Amino acid sequence: MRVAVVWNHDHTGVINRFGQPSPVFDDREEVESVVAALQQGGHETLLCEGDKGLLATLERFMPPDPQARPSGIVFNMATGIQGECRDAHVPAMLEMAGVPYCGPSPLGYGLALDKVITKRLIRDRGVPTPNFRIMRCGTESTGDLRFPVVVKPRQESNSLGLQLIHEPAQLRQAAEVIITQYGQDALVEEYIEGREITVALLGNGELEVLPLVEKDFGDREEHIATWEDKELMAATQKICPAKIGSSLATVLRNISVATFRACQCRDFARVDIRIDRTGQPFVLEINNMPSLRMCHSYVLAATTAGYSLSSLVNCILNLAHTRYFGTGIPQIENASSWRPT
Repeated sequence: MRVAVVWNHDHTGVINRFGQPSPVFDDREEVESVVAALQQGGHETLLCEGDKGLLATLERFMPPDPQARPSGIVFNMATGIQGECRDAHVPAMLEMAGVPYCGPSPLGYGLALDKVITKRLIRDRGVPTPNFRIMRCGTESTGDLRFPVVVKPRQESNSLGLQLIHEPAQLRQAAEVIITQYGQDALVEEYIEGREITVALLGNGELEVLPLVEKDFGDREEHIATWEDKELMAATQKICPAKIGSSLATVLRNISVATFRACQCRDFARVDIRIDRTGQPFVLEINNMPSLRMCHSYVLAATTAGYSLSSLVNCILNLAHTRYFGTGIPQIENASSWRPT
């Protein structure tokens, strides 16, 4: 099958520079490994930019079928170039053009990317999440929030801008940095001291919950990972499967599935949870396009469950195809890479 892998590496393909620019670029090594996995699965692949030229490129690669059935599918890895809700831009283009794709809809991206909306949605379903406040200028009251608190942008991923604040006097400056640097509200939530567990989910109807992963912070003074930590790969070791009792593991799985459903995720996602000293879990957030790098938690959970990277990537693709068309992808013998003319 023809599979276009869409990413954002070159941020120049826009009409105007307008709105908040993306602070990160997609990871070339990760994207190329996904392309290789799809080729191992027998698919004809195209790697293309999720920019203003995307639809013309896709129309050449997967021209319309005479019977109006799509002749290809997109494996979406694009995180956006600029503006609000950047992750939703490529899915919105694909929806408009009638191109099937992996992962959540534009609405699903919006719900999960906005951490405040996520927290409100999951609380409505009875899922525990840390108490929080929103700061739009840095001077708002924190009410009854208990310090220390975590301060982060309302709509960023990869722990961008995350800060751990121990004293109320430090909070205003921390919030102002986020409001100024990221052009969005600051989310302030109570810090949960304890174990951090990642729950990887795969599927749509009946979800497969992959083995739990625990972040081991070792002797680090602060048990929290910033964006800089993650980029340097110095933040944590990972334990998989996590050593969790069966009853607590069941609770973690159940609240993760509820979070997946509340945020209208599709195909795959990762839920991050903290467990406090009393054993109470709290959902921090959900990532509905988790990293597929070999060293990261989602792939670690999958490989512990018996998947290779290739079988995982092709499973995600097959789940999306089944979601659209009711059947899996027919097996194809030969793989190739297509390049636009």
